Amino acid sequence: MINYHPDQHLLSLHAKGELPLSMSIAISAHAELCPHCQQQLDQMTIALSEKQFESAVKTQSVDTNDNHQLDALLEQLLNSTLDTLEIEQASTIDTIEDNSVSIKGQHYPLPKVFRKQINASWQGIGKVSRLRLDTGEPQARASLLHIAANGEIPEHTHKGAELTLLLAGEFSDCYNTYKPGDFMLLDKEHQHSPKTLEGCLCYTIVDAPLYFTKGFSKLLNPIGDLLY
Repeated sequence: MINYHPDQHLLSLHAKGELPLSMSIAISAHAELCPHCQQQLDQMTIALSEKQFESAVKTQSVDTNDNHQLDALLEQLLNSTLDTLEIEQASTIDTIEDNSVSIKGQHYPLPKVFRKQINASWQGIGKVSRLRLDTGEPQARASLLHIAANGEIPEHTHKGAELTLLLAGEFSDCYNTYKPGDFMLLDKEHQHSPKTLEGCLCYTIVDAPLYFTKGFSKLLNPIGDLLY
């Protein structure tokens, strides 16, 4: 069961197309794993479409008494939408089968939104590996993050915001245990050390370096700007 979801404000911004690419990917991937949020997005999209249509009708001064003119406009919009859907569906038939990643002997299928993003290689140390995604944003860094079985990320807090969307496996910290689909936003008020018994794959976004708080990992803090 998914226990952590994006809030209504984020869902609304996503429906309006007003989120940066990195966060839009996170919302789309979560919605594919979460029927509840997908339903909310569908409802928001329908409401926005109806509002936009009403605005377009007023702008074009459509005579509401002229049923033939209105029917023609509706048919034109409907046909255009169906054509677009057919094109999009056809373009994904061949690519969706390859929409996956492999790391350390594990194979993970990915939500469809990642199909045009996986064009880099894994980098990492020990049980933690990262595959950077290019979203064209100068500050936010989006990545796939893999932690192998019995691995952990040293205890840290955040100089900025950190989003984690769990895609596969499980991990836990001092706050809870997380399952696929959980969507977590943390900031400088949070300090934790994620651990996993079976291994996990996450999508993460950070807009500033992590700040390690214990042990030898504190030695990484001076070069945090190069690592995040």
